[in-house]
Amino acid sequence: MRPVPSSLLLRTRPSVLHLRLKSSYNPIRSIQATQVPVLPNLSKIHPASSMATPWQIRVPATDTGLLRWAQTDESAAKVSELLQKDLESHHVFFNAEGFHNHTVHLLLSLYATGASPDVLEQAYAENHSYQIKAMSTHPDVVKELKSGWSADCPYLGKGKHYPDFLKFFQDEIEEKGWEKVLLEYVFKGDERSEAIYGRLFAGFLHPLIQLMYGIEWHQPAIVAEGLAQAAVHENRVGAFLTKVEQAASSQPQSQSSQKRTPLPELFESVRQYSEKLATSAQYGDSNKVYDGVFVRAPDEALEFLKQIRVGEDELEERLAEMVHSCAYVAATAAFHPPNVPKFDFFLIHHLNSSPFFVTLLSFPWLTSSQKARILEWKIRLDIVQYIARGCPPLRLDALKSFTPKDSTIASATKPEDLLSRFHEILDDGHTIKVVRAFFIAQKLSQKFADRPWIRIKDDETWLKMHQVLLQSTEGPQEPSLWVRSAGFDDAWQNVPKEADGKL
Repeated sequence: MRPVPSSLLLRTRPSVLHLRLKSSYNPIRSIQATQVPVLPNLSKIHPASSMATPWQIRVPATDTGLLRWAQTDESAAKVSELLQKDLESHHVFFNAEGFHNHTVHLLLSLYATGASPDVLEQAYAENHSYQIKAMSTHPDVVKELKSGWSADCPYLGKGKHYPDFLKFFQDEIEEKGWEKVLLEYVFKGDERSEAIYGRLFAGFLHPLIQLMYGIEWHQPAIVAEGLAQAAVHENRVGAFLTKVEQAASSQPQSQSSQKRTPLPELFESVRQYSEKLATSAQYGDSNKVYDGVFVRAPDEALEFLKQIRVGEDELEERLAEMVHSCAYVAATAAFHPPNVPKFDFFLIHHLNSSPFFVTLLSFPWLTSSQKARILEWKIRLDIVQYIARGCPPLRLDALKSFTPKDSTIASATKPEDLLSRFHEILDDGHTIKVVRAFFIAQKLSQKFADRPWIRIKDDETWLKMHQVLLQSTEGPQEPSLWVRSAGFDDAWQNVPKEADGKL
């Protein structure tokens, strides 16, 4: 395994690698966006993706995902080439601790937001250097998987068997098509599919995020990667969410959409509901979900979360509400005066994964009950993660009053004006994923501007969210791009203060 250069390691909790940044940037350019339907019919924009196979990634210039922004044939060829290299050359983890390979996320998020071939190439080069090489399959294991496996399969949850599950799912997709494979191995409702279903939510949602790019771009190979990645994660989150689901189903779903508590209000009210739950995670916990919330307040968490229900007749609005809430929480938790703003590393994963549900809920081959169920799971885990981060105050007023220090950031009149600068940030993809998710969240929210759950109500505030993100990730950042667990004062100890002038 190629060692990670010590100069690139985080000074804080090593949850993921962050790379150095380029201080220079290209002249600001604007990419004009077209309107995106709330639930787009993605089957209409993937005709060329039929060339893709479980072993070959081909992304056409006509397909830039949910945003549907224009791209060039050259960028399409480059992103396809680099994604193919990643598929053939890299493992799903880049070290023995199970840190995730983000190459697919990085490349497709850059591509979706208009990045040039040179930007794509440089981003790949920066992230290729520390990846683990792809491992060989264990032929006997693959043969055993093909003969049939169950929820207690001994290869589940073990990273060394990623290539075996990848080969298995590639073969299954080749035979049946990726839609039918998802129906069988994720949504069937038997013990085996439940074992994969729960694991999609593990690892800070990384298996689900990987699968997201596969289904959004209709790339069978990336779908196989996402399913294989899920298979080699543990299932503790899934086990807990199953208990919540069982508790919720034992009581009638009596609240109408007019009477239920708006989702942002649930985040805002955790501390009032139960101080024990709100303080169940401690800063010193190795894993603040498993060692905090699930250990110190499991009953309180279950009782709080079981009130979250999604009706089959309200999917469109509840989807928009979930995505909007993730954007709202991520942006407003970034303020901890007098420290400079920093986004919480863990909370952004719940925002960055939200486009998965926009795509998934557009598929006619899933039932309304299947869509409602997976959306309930996501919303419940969103709140668990917020509690695990110490329930950071959600400072909407601070966001609205934010003024960028850089005059060129402040002069932007729309978020698209900042895209070229975001493309110059050489991290592992988290930043550009937030950018893309903000655009999607803003568009989804437009239809529901009069709803009580809307917190970000005007274009100026959406622009400020991009400006805060750019200011906190561009150029040298101390101690890192992100804060980890923003609800704890200790997490901000080494973050510069506004008066320090260190930005």
